Amino acid sequence: MCSMTELINKLKSGKALSKAEFVELINCDDKARGEMRSLAEKIRIENYGHDVYMRGLIEFTNYCKQDCYYCGIRKSNLNCDRYRLSFDDIMLCCEEGYGLGFRTFVLQGGEDAYYNDDRICRLIDGIKKKYPDCALTLSIGEKPRESYKRYFDCGADRYLLRHETASREHYQKLHPESQKFENRIRCLWDLKEIGYQVGCGFMVGSPYQTSEYIAEDLLFIRELNPQMIGIGPFIHHKDTIFRDFSDGTLEMTLKLLSIIRIMLPKVLLPATTALATIDPRGREKGILAGANVVMPNLSPVQVRKAYQLYDNKVCTGDESAQCRACLETRINSVGCRLVEARGDSKNI
Repeated sequence: MCSMTELINKLKSGKALSKAEFVELINCDDKARGEMRSLAEKIRIENYGHDVYMRGLIEFTNYCKQDCYYCGIRKSNLNCDRYRLSFDDIMLCCEEGYGLGFRTFVLQGGEDAYYNDDRICRLIDGIKKKYPDCALTLSIGEKPRESYKRYFDCGADRYLLRHETASREHYQKLHPESQKFENRIRCLWDLKEIGYQVGCGFMVGSPYQTSEYIAEDLLFIRELNPQMIGIGPFIHHKDTIFRDFSDGTLEMTLKLLSIIRIMLPKVLLPATTALATIDPRGREKGILAGANVVMPNLSPVQVRKAYQLYDNKVCTGDESAQCRACLETRINSVGCRLVEARGDSKNI
């Protein structure tokens, strides 16, 4: 049996770890966690220097046809205050963000039938024509391959779709029967084959999650080899059936960020808002664990509290300029700098 240091070196060397070996890493002690954190920071600097990329997040609709058990905007939540931003609202968000130095915009929303392919393509076309030096990321859920292809042909550069779990068994514990594990995985492979810069990811500490399930996530991520991986702690929402479940932990999230950075040195890794929600210095700790992306909110302040995937989300009242300035100070405090760049992934 390998020692923990040998396992970490095996991961660093690019050799494939087995599921059992990933479980060992996931369950490692604080000494090994510190070793991985130091190595992950070194690898991040080797590949991206001290640069941290910022993405302007625009949460443009919280209507959703899906009913994911963990999500605050699930269709069954009758307490959710629903909204949609108009085309003009979204363009104003981009205008403000561009002036603040953002060169990537992320359109994120529930799976809202109002935003059909024609309307999504109009948004893509409008943003790309006005801001040709910017990257445009979509995060709008499961779609037919034809829709993904149409968005790509219109100019969308990236697509974020968390796989949530790479275990079919676990997936069905988190979603109603109508939502199929196979379709979620199909979407990710379609996106990659079409040519997007693809982002996947999962919640850390989600209900019923085990170390074995997380190991399956890591095996899937290694196989998919995406350009970005978004992981963050599960945080419960009071209006879901998981309201009484414990939240994910900072420690496990940071450990997994480091494992992923070591496994895929050139991937883009966000320090998520959820990390900042469970710890006041969560983003900074995420950067030190290997992350190199932050996604501040450009949505109008008046709708931010309505886009509540989980409870107690931070920065719902900050103006975009406030949020950007605050982030810059925080990132500088750990020896890094926010950069005004598209920040394309080097994991190609």
